[in-house]
Amino acid sequence: MKPKQIKKLLVDEIQKLADNPQDYCTNPGSDFLRKRKLPMNKILAGIIGMGSGSLTNELLDLFGASADTPTSSAFVQQRKKIKPEAFKKIFDGFSSKLIDNFNEDMPILAVDGSDVQIPTNPDDLNSFHSGKDGRKSYNLLHINALYNINYSIYHDVIIQKSKEKNEHNALQEMVDRSEIPKALVIADRGYESFNSMAHIQEKGWFFLIRVKDGINGIKNGLDLPKTDCFDIDISLKLTRKKTNAVKELFKDKNHYRSVSSAQPFDYLPLKNKKSEPAKFYELHFRIVRFPISETSYETIVTNLNSEKYPPDEVKKLYASRWGIETSFRDLKYTIGMLDFHSKKVMCIQQEIYAHMIMYNFAEMITWHVVIEKKQRKHTYKANFSVAVHMCRLFYHGKATSPDLEVIIARNLIPVRPNRHRERNLTIKLFHGFLYRVA
Repeated sequence: MKPKQIKKLLVDEIQKLADNPQDYCTNPGSDFLRKRKLPMNKILAGIIGMGSGSLTNELLDLFGASADTPTSSAFVQQRKKIKPEAFKKIFDGFSSKLIDNFNEDMPILAVDGSDVQIPTNPDDLNSFHSGKDGRKSYNLLHINALYNINYSIYHDVIIQKSKEKNEHNALQEMVDRSEIPKALVIADRGYESFNSMAHIQEKGWFFLIRVKDGINGIKNGLDLPKTDCFDIDISLKLTRKKTNAVKELFKDKNHYRSVSSAQPFDYLPLKNKKSEPAKFYELHFRIVRFPISETSYETIVTNLNSEKYPPDEVKKLYASRWGIETSFRDLKYTIGMLDFHSKKVMCIQQEIYAHMIMYNFAEMITWHVVIEKKQRKHTYKANFSVAVHMCRLFYHGKATSPDLEVIIARNLIPVRPNRHRERNLTIKLFHGFLYRVA
């Protein structure tokens, strides 16, 4: 698609919601009924196009530095009338329109989560964390996302407060509500569970999940080879029944497994009457173990076909999951997800969805830009930081399509594969309102 087509898809989704605003207003009977300087479509478009500047400067950019630019106070009063679900609706509509143009028999989707620090508020108990070891207290939201690896866009997102977060439930919800007929979900160890595997299997999708090597993982309790590397098929029947006859079946470790009543599993009843026969749910998967260095190994569970996807292919597929990690970095630092323009959680949720819309907008335009191949030491790709800046200008009508593509294609950075660095697990700090770029 050309940039103008991508922009039209987004603008149409914004206008569609603004034309029928009542389901997404905090006060449906009174909000956005009168004609104002800041109508709903202007508020929606403005928040989606926000960068990391102060709110006043963002409004001056939005209104072309006009003397009629509304005040920050007026803008805040209007935005509080809009539910965060409005931006989720635009995100869903825009993303689905983009996905309809993809030529993929089986999309490869990575799932992962990331914390976002928001302004400190001790009264919000579900996101508040008291400081330890001399650290200041803080509040966190948790983002769960489903990300298309080949096209570098987000398919779905769920926002949770940190103390309410449940990555398993988020994955299952995103899988269940997706309209894609077939896909491969790649996940890290935090998403290891029989319930998630069953949801993906019931959907008719495929999974590729890294599992723990310790005693708390799916791998524990199975009768596996003692070798460092293996690839074996497992057909496991799960049940909650624990009669003596069923307990005898559990001795066949690779075919029967007990699921406790405390363990979530949506395809078995929580309780079985003694008079009723045992109910089983059958999961089919492979356990693949392969080396990643001379001394370390990874273990993967997958229901991909072993002939089409031998261990080397499974290893490559799992490595491709890193794309969602780099996307979170771009989302926070390049798009500006650390630079919110409100302290209210509702408004912050608006901006999280808005930033993900802008990420998809910029990625789709950048993805279609042709990079000229030359005799170079490295393969080159577009500098995403420059691309985002140009895409924002284009979104606001301050850049034209030919210039947009030329500038993106001219600003390149080398691709250096197989580079490794120590992962920084410290919390990414919320950027205060007094320290914004001009």
